Amino acid sequence: MYCSKCGSEISATTAFCSTCGQAISGVVPALPSLSPVDPNRYAPIVPPSYGGVQYSGVAYAGFWLRLVAFLIDGAISFFLFLILLIPLFILTGAGSALSRIGQGEDISDDVATFVGIGFVLGFLVMTVGVTWLYYALSESSSWQGTLGKKLLNLTVTDLNGQPISFGRASGRYFSKFITNLIPLAIGYILAGFTEKKQAIHDMIASCLVLRS
Repeated sequence: MYCSKCGSEISATTAFCSTCGQAISGVVPALPSLSPVDPNRYAPIVPPSYGGVQYSGVAYAGFWLRLVAFLIDGAISFFLFLILLIPLFILTGAGSALSRIGQGEDISDDVATFVGIGFVLGFLVMTVGVTWLYYALSESSSWQGTLGKKLLNLTVTDLNGQPISFGRASGRYFSKFITNLIPLAIGYILAGFTEKKQAIHDMIASCLVLRS
């Protein structure tokens, strides 16, 4: 406690101030001492921001890294396609027709046309189906990317840095058809110049490719 007259600190059990003699009724309680408080102790910690999207220790993947990953994935997709090519020959009858031609047997024009159309349609469906499932299943899995991206430590996320669903991964894959329509591969090259390193299909599907 402090004396209200001279400001000297006195004991609460003392009747008079030992310095000026002021009666105890004139004393006031001492205020507790306050230790300095760190202003950031209770402040929210805000992670660094990249173009309005918050990430911590993550950078966008550039064009060249993505190109290398694309080449690796292309080789893998081609290998899977070759594995499925034999069943395609069997299902469409193309293998049997080629065998008969090789033995010198004649086949009618209608049969040849039917086999040819069936093989072409099967080829297109299988090509799109294999690549679609490869990319969509891989990018929506716990890997968050294809094998090529995994080898280069790349992941596919949404704009908040979160894993994407199979539906969004499928939308990203089919959006590549629009990217392919742009001449001179400009739709892909944009990944090297845009703020968030996005190609056209990334923008359409609202996705990012990040480098950890």
